[in-house]
Amino acid sequence: MQELIRQYLDHHLGRRGLFARMAGMGFTLAAAKAFLTPLDASERVETSSGSTIEGTGGELVVAQAKAAGAQYLFTNPGSFEVGFYDAFTDTPGMQLIMGLHEGLVISMADGYHRVCRKPALVNVHVVAGTAQMAGQLYNASRDGSALVITAGLLDNELWGDDVVLAPRPGFNQKEIIRQFTKISWEVRNAESLPLVLRRAFKVAATEPCGPVYMAMANYALETKGVKAQILPADRFLLRARVRPSASAVEEAARMLVESKRPLLVAGDEVWKGSAQAELLDFSEKLGLPLSLGSAAFRPFPVKHPNYLGAYDLDSGYVKRGVDLAMVIGAPDFGGRAMVTSPIRSIEPPGARIVRIGIDTAAMGRTSPTDLALVGDVKETLADLRTAIESLLTKSRLASFGTARSEEVRALTAAERAKADAEAQQNFGRNPIHPDELGAVLARTIDPNAIVVSENLTAKYDAFPFGFRENEQMWLGNTGAGLGWGIGAATGAKLAAPDRQVICSIGDGSVMYSASGFWTQVRYGIPILTVVWNNHNYQTVRHAYDSYKGKMHKSGHYAGMYLGDPNIDFVKLAESQGVKGERVTSGTDLEAALKRGISATRDGKPYLVEVVIARYGGGADSTWYEKFNLAEKRKQRV
Repeated sequence: MQELIRQYLDHHLGRRGLFARMAGMGFTLAAAKAFLTPLDASERVETSSGSTIEGTGGELVVAQAKAAGAQYLFTNPGSFEVGFYDAFTDTPGMQLIMGLHEGLVISMADGYHRVCRKPALVNVHVVAGTAQMAGQLYNASRDGSALVITAGLLDNELWGDDVVLAPRPGFNQKEIIRQFTKISWEVRNAESLPLVLRRAFKVAATEPCGPVYMAMANYALETKGVKAQILPADRFLLRARVRPSASAVEEAARMLVESKRPLLVAGDEVWKGSAQAELLDFSEKLGLPLSLGSAAFRPFPVKHPNYLGAYDLDSGYVKRGVDLAMVIGAPDFGGRAMVTSPIRSIEPPGARIVRIGIDTAAMGRTSPTDLALVGDVKETLADLRTAIESLLTKSRLASFGTARSEEVRALTAAERAKADAEAQQNFGRNPIHPDELGAVLARTIDPNAIVVSENLTAKYDAFPFGFRENEQMWLGNTGAGLGWGIGAATGAKLAAPDRQVICSIGDGSVMYSASGFWTQVRYGIPILTVVWNNHNYQTVRHAYDSYKGKMHKSGHYAGMYLGDPNIDFVKLAESQGVKGERVTSGTDLEAALKRGISATRDGKPYLVEVVIARYGGGADSTWYEKFNLAEKRKQRV
């Protein structure tokens, strides 16, 4: 049937010939015509600048989604979206990618969008499915991922208001996840479905991007004989690079030229705006040190001499004094502010603050701002560099920042040498130390691999993350809602099928999204998953220990130990069709990773579980709350 459809769409087979071939396959004439109607409608959309088509509400939704450029539908389907899925079935142009939980399909769409930058289309089930996706929708909302999320809707205002899988009496469905979306809609009119879907794509993809939600009444999706306009993406997805005001650029240039100890703080708008090369050039030509603010990407090469790492008030450069902080495409400085609202200022003491970016809602939200350059990061950096060059003579421009650059290079070289020496001391231990796992993994995977990380206490110092051809790409999230990694890696591979994708994940995180292995096998998505298994919720234990209370004194950390019984991650993956192996010795590590890489090159996902040592306060504790219900029974039932 797929070959038959391809021949028809390629115009190698006419309608009469198609009907004859379908009759030979057992289709009646009426069934063949019904099959051809949405197919013809979708083709009219693709070959015109806009057209009016007729069909069911669901068929209009599918036609408009295709016209908007949706390549994949990430979904966990439900009964009350029958009008949508009936239209989607056997319709070429989009591929359905199914996950076994709503949170998982959100993280798949999130990973896909973060890598290819296209809006991602998702469909989840009605009330319960909508609620179950909330944890991963939180991650997507924090990082501004353009997700268009649709769902079925059972109307609780038609007759009875206490309907199974409908909103509770007096409430509506879109409010369930309202705080995690830019905007949400409920659509009850079939004719409005494609219009609101276009609006959803537009809002999600307009900077600053973010997820949107559209609930569609089941009866609207099933309504027949609906006519509506379908538009291609280029008629409603308008993209423009906004430039800042010339006066603001000139003032920022003067501030930077007059500054003695400036600091750049970069965030995700650099990556999203494809301004990495401009930022690197800006830093190098002017000798500007750079720290990472709140960010899910690494927009600056982490091995570069000008890179100071994550912003930290206690870092060597900041402690020596900063008089100008230029925050470029970051909501704020990050660091402590990512975890809790600080009770002290997080900006460098006494520094003037300049902010560059499009998200004015984030600028100056907590820390003060002296000057804002509102505009696209890439355009702003180009304008700012031009303005700086106009203020300096050629000789001064050539030497501008030389002394500062030498200071920063000496500082970063010393810090990296110290970190490397400390890591080397941890090699060859049993269990394997995270420093060794990180170093072996970094040198074994491809130079341009995408590393999707859901492991807050992993060791990544050896990875040359960046954006250039032979630099590995870091993909994380700033929300820290567990259950993101496996789905995000799956989506990342769909977005970049010709790049190696590594899912680097902690043992605790795996259990929030382990059903994602099933999706990888079903659709042939070859990802190498590396599980850092320390039998612990280590990030949480670090927080517990730092409190220095009863848990610290007793070594009894509530709910932290994940052994007894030990989870067999290899068997867990194998139960869904993913082969793998368990590594307990550092001498076996590289060979295991290479076997996994070989499997992915053959088109198969693979898992390597590495048993690693815990580190930090309370690392030796294996205490947990002992309880055995079976022993307390009065009857053996």
